[in-house]
Amino acid sequence: MRYFTNVHDLGNLKDALKEAFEIKSNRFGYQELGKNKTLMMIFFNSSLRTRLSTQKAAMNLGMNVMVLDINQGAWKLETERGVIMDGDKPEHLLEAIPVMGCYCDIIGVRSFAKFENKEDDYQEKILNQFIQYSGRPVFSMEAATRHPLQSFADLITIEEYKTKEKPKVVLTWAPHPRPLPQAVANSFSEWMNATDYEFVITHPKGYELAPEFVGNAKVEYNQKKAFDGADFIYAKNWSAYTDPNYGKVINTDRSWTVDSEKMALTNNAFFMHCLPVRRNMIVSDDVIESSQSIVIPEAANREISAQVVLKRILESL
Repeated sequence: MRYFTNVHDLGNLKDALKEAFEIKSNRFGYQELGKNKTLMMIFFNSSLRTRLSTQKAAMNLGMNVMVLDINQGAWKLETERGVIMDGDKPEHLLEAIPVMGCYCDIIGVRSFAKFENKEDDYQEKILNQFIQYSGRPVFSMEAATRHPLQSFADLITIEEYKTKEKPKVVLTWAPHPRPLPQAVANSFSEWMNATDYEFVITHPKGYELAPEFVGNAKVEYNQKKAFDGADFIYAKNWSAYTDPNYGKVINTDRSWTVDSEKMALTNNAFFMHCLPVRRNMIVSDDVIESSQSIVIPEAANREISAQVVLKRILESL
């Protein structure tokens, strides 16, 4: 595997899950793979879980790790062609990328949607420039449209906690004061559609995701109806996708907050969220602190998902 940007790059999911659980039981069994190899992690946006879990995964594999924050301690980078660079950006990404490639063996990139142009965001311009110009294997640590390391960890977590072969999994929109990317919701939907789970997406009208990510999911605009009999509730906010409201907050209805009353409609469902989470906006205190909340094990599995991806890339070098 040379690139990891979506569920399809991973191949057979059953094989990937088997590998994940093997690594979880023996995290240091492949240290020779990473010996004298260097991972460069490039952050255009903030991170906590992604940074720590991916760095830990690389260390488990014996790798050296370099972390570059583009907005702190690096030159400001121009990303567009044809621009007269007479402003505050002294270096172009097209020179910076191959230079970065000189110093490492694998590159991880984190770059969110800018909400300036939907077409640019959904073409994944920054991530794809790294793939095209770095000369190195590249994996996504969250891009404009997907967060595959998170979604892989989500899948691992569901497989660990499910009590039936084909659980009902519900992705629910919840309110947030700021416009957030669709990446986590898109990616989670894409990964759930690759399983044989019963998958439902619920959100207010106007928050429809791109059709290619909705896939075969059932879309339900009545949140309580969607929660009925659910085994897993995955809460996440995302901003509007459809024009003319792309990247905007069009609803802050607090009735969509996940609370104990709604969780009582489920089949004693587990509560999931990618974190960070705004308490009492996305989810009430009593739900996230309940015994059915698995947000911490979910976050812990980020180390495992990253390690599977890095292991497979190292094996292809």
